[in-house]
Amino acid sequence: MSEADQTPTTTRRTLLCCGAAALAGGSALALSGCSSSGGSSKSESKAASSPVDLGDASAVPVGGGKVYPDQRIVVTQPTAGQYKAFSARCTHAGCLVDQVKSNLIQCPCHGSRFNIADGTVADGPAPSPLPSYQVAVAGGKLTVTPS
Repeated sequence: MSEADQTPTTTRRTLLCCGAAALAGGSALALSGCSSSGGSSKSESKAASSPVDLGDASAVPVGGGKVYPDQRIVVTQPTAGQYKAFSARCTHAGCLVDQVKSNLIQCPCHGSRFNIADGTVADGPAPSPLPSYQVAVAGGKLTVTPS
């Protein structure tokens, strides 16, 4: 027997089957990483409904507002002493709003703007208002409770 007869040969069928199996396995792993359900979702939702201390109420100007990006909250003060709190996540593509200017909460991604008084859409493409949160002022300090 020659050496050529003793070496195993890989057929096209074997190569295609192994490649397809590897591709399917890799795709399944990649997709499982995209899953929105996970073990921490329960603790995240519980933390999301806990009161959040945001510091001095004086940091929120009358007729304007302040974005708290780390907490994903925007607080506005449409009139003196009237505080409103909203999610800072735009309802269009989920970007964080970045500023409050000219009585409007502004999203930098696609130009959506929301009214500071009630979070309603002033300019799209956002399809719905910003979710509102409970806000309280005690001793000059802001506390927001996401719903």
